[in-house]
Amino acid sequence: MLIPIPWLIISKGCEIIRNMSKLYVVGTGPGSREYLTLKAIETVKSVDVIVGSTRALELFPEAAGERIELGARNVQEVLTQAIMEAASKDTAVLSTGDPGFSGTLKPLLRLREDLGVEVEVEVVPGVGSVQMCSARLLIPWDDADIVTMHGKGNSEDILKLIGNGRPTIILPNRGVGELADFLMDSGVESERRIVVCEKMSYPDERVVETSLGEVLDMEFGYMCVVVVY
Repeated sequence: MLIPIPWLIISKGCEIIRNMSKLYVVGTGPGSREYLTLKAIETVKSVDVIVGSTRALELFPEAAGERIELGARNVQEVLTQAIMEAASKDTAVLSTGDPGFSGTLKPLLRLREDLGVEVEVEVVPGVGSVQMCSARLLIPWDDADIVTMHGKGNSEDILKLIGNGRPTIILPNRGVGELADFLMDSGVESERRIVVCEKMSYPDERVVETSLGEVLDMEFGYMCVVVVY
């Protein structure tokens, strides 16, 4: 059961006006400011509190709201704080890519339920790295299978998709090498063609076509999307 947080009630004749703040979950795109939406920029400029990683916060230099930094070690604590802040102040949580795909929307909704706090949530969609990768490789979305392993661990369910005649677009759990090892250990041939899209939209963006076996001799960061053909 959600517990309402007191809000300002103004009586205007027989009409009651409720001034309730809101929690915005804002997609910040793949990383480059040029892929921010106008809605994202205007929303973040309008709020009282902004929560996000250092990299995400730097995308909004013009925003004047209080800034709270989100890091890998304080996710639960800071997202909880964001929900509580949103009970009385307009608050934006910045989510890389789109909040609905391996973003902050799911953990925020779960935390809101666990805390029992009634806070209105609005999602501002963003351009994700999967979209960018698909665009670079000219892959129509409805011609591909899209899977996220990010933060979940490798799953054998993906093996049903490999080799079905459609490209499989994957957000890896931890890295490209771990994914390649998992697929080959699960019986996928080392010669299988793959493309790694790294740091989409950044100046040092890379698109590398190779094979599962060969990719083990290459170095990639954590900001990657892998397409298996």
